Amino acid sequence: MITISLCMIVKNEEDVLARCLDCAINFADEIIIVDTGSTDRTKEIAALYTEQVYDFEWIDDFAAARNFAFSKATMEYCMWLDADDIIRFEDQKKLVDLKNTLPPDTDMVMMRYHTGFDKNGNPTFSYNRERLIKNNKGYSWQGAIHEAITPCGNILYTDIAVCHQKVHPTDPDRNINIFEKLRRSGHSLDMRQQFYYGRELYWHRRYEEAKQAFLQVIDSPESWIENKIESCRQLARCLYKLGQAPEALLALLRSFAYDEPRAEICCDIGRHFFEQEHYRTAAFWYSIALTRTKNEDCGAFVEPDCYGYLPSIQLCVCFDRLGEHDKAAAYNEKAAAYKPDSEACRQNRIYFSNLNQR
Repeated sequence: MITISLCMIVKNEEDVLARCLDCAINFADEIIIVDTGSTDRTKEIAALYTEQVYDFEWIDDFAAARNFAFSKATMEYCMWLDADDIIRFEDQKKLVDLKNTLPPDTDMVMMRYHTGFDKNGNPTFSYNRERLIKNNKGYSWQGAIHEAITPCGNILYTDIAVCHQKVHPTDPDRNINIFEKLRRSGHSLDMRQQFYYGRELYWHRRYEEAKQAFLQVIDSPESWIENKIESCRQLARCLYKLGQAPEALLALLRSFAYDEPRAEICCDIGRHFFEQEHYRTAAFWYSIALTRTKNEDCGAFVEPDCYGYLPSIQLCVCFDRLGEHDKAAAYNEKAAAYKPDSEACRQNRIYFSNLNQR
């Protein structure tokens, strides 16, 4: 059986830390908490679970803080969680089983990271993250913000999931302030950082600057292919905000140069034509989305609804607008098969029933 050091960096997390650590005690052999300047009861709560609570002066560098936490680990593998993460019971069981079965030559274990949820708690947005990292192998965190360890070595992909469940918002300006502090100091952002900087610019409604950031990611030979594909989507969103819909469509189509179409991109293109009331063309792209297979091991951001429910419900609307009500009703039932509790599907059934009674 392998052993795990859970290494966390925290600041003012009294509302969520115990919730996270109540999960961790079921699989962690060692818990290391690095506090970066809490003024609430965070350290007091941490001390209830571990004696290894350390202070680290915050220097606007998440990688530095995580590397400090990993430096305190004594077990075979390091694992990281954020304070507002949880691991559901069924995934805790999978993780305990993994401890008993993990091949000894495994360097890194990838797990799903669910960061968006519907009202029933089902994930709507997820991606892989490096979650278990073999200790004393020279791995280190890179990036002051949106830090990561580059996956390499013998990597195992699993369906074990960590759920990121915030209970209070973070400072909306924190990330962009760190990026711009780096830029003012003359620090050159690598293409991964440039991608995330572009996203921060978009969220701050600086669409022209975000557009330029995503174009740099797309055009750079150094960019990871998944960042190129996602940058095409993000670039399109900037162009829509700038009133440049034709150029936005071209940005989405450009993603096909890097890999076969993803369902998320097909749904984006479907929405483009739907909003222009070109329902037959929109239906074509939503139909293509239904043929795509979800690949959770490629490292991309995945929106599960795009692989079933969303294109089905949109096909229902498209064919209804085209006057093909039987086909529309059939796609509504297809959507309901993906989400039996969908309120939209329930309302659509009432609508189609009323149509048939006329």
